[in-house]
Amino acid sequence: MSTTATGAVSATRADAAAGGGRGGGRTDKQRAERKLAYMLCAPAVFVMLAVTAYPIGYAIYLSLRRADLRFPDAGEFVGLSNYISVLGSSVWWESVWNTVIITGVSVAIELILGMALALVMHRAIFGRGVVRASILVPYGIITVVAALAWQFMFTPDTGFLGPLTDEALLTDRPGQLIAIIATEVWKTTPFMALLLLAGLALVPDELHEAAKVDGASAIQRFFRITLPLIKPSILVALLFRTLDAFRVFDSAFILTGGQLDTVSITGYEQLVVRLNLGIGSAVSVLIFLMVLIIAFIFVKGFGVNAAQQRGE
Repeated sequence: MSTTATGAVSATRADAAAGGGRGGGRTDKQRAERKLAYMLCAPAVFVMLAVTAYPIGYAIYLSLRRADLRFPDAGEFVGLSNYISVLGSSVWWESVWNTVIITGVSVAIELILGMALALVMHRAIFGRGVVRASILVPYGIITVVAALAWQFMFTPDTGFLGPLTDEALLTDRPGQLIAIIATEVWKTTPFMALLLLAGLALVPDELHEAAKVDGASAIQRFFRITLPLIKPSILVALLFRTLDAFRVFDSAFILTGGQLDTVSITGYEQLVVRLNLGIGSAVSVLIFLMVLIIAFIFVKGFGVNAAQQRGE
């Protein structure tokens, strides 16, 4: 038999074996292992359902009712009335716009600075552990503490940034947005750098050496070798950070005293301050839906390209 025929026969047998493996012809051992896997995963699945699915379902239930703790006897089913009230409010759309600005600007800056820090940590010749530890210090600080520190720095009378600011910085909308973005960037850029550093560690040095021999500059090697190969890491970093930044609450609340509305602060005011569980739950469900849309856009848009990059 010729080599070509032999290869064809082998490929046919391999395809048949693969098809049999994908079909229903599992052995008793495979069935037992599959059953054991389900049994081992079941407790974790039940716990996840208890701590996530039930609260989400109950929030959806409350969002369809008139649930105000100030008037406990007035509870009744109102359908989508709460959602119509929220979506028809100018406060809601202003909070969405503020959140989009904070998220878009802060994540973009963090990606650029995080990439620079990741390259520094990856290429550090000596003292690599000290360099990485010093860069990651801000991320280890509690967000409330970081926000209070930045609030103190922006205070004209006491903060060392005071001479560069005025009393209106934390009282008008543009200044509040700048302060929140600066706090978010300082606090979470190390997180972005850490995720990107993991991607840089997987880039083979041989590719850079070969490109260098071919005369490629450092910028060309970065954009044509490094950047395409770490797209999955960039996706993870952008996805995690965007979802986290979109739910910004503590730094915005502390720096502005709750004066600047974000989607999370709007939900807090309805649920905690006004005790309106119906409207507050509707706000929470809308935030959840927006987070799902953001994740879907990132995974479908950027994730498919990353998968194609790997040949999947």
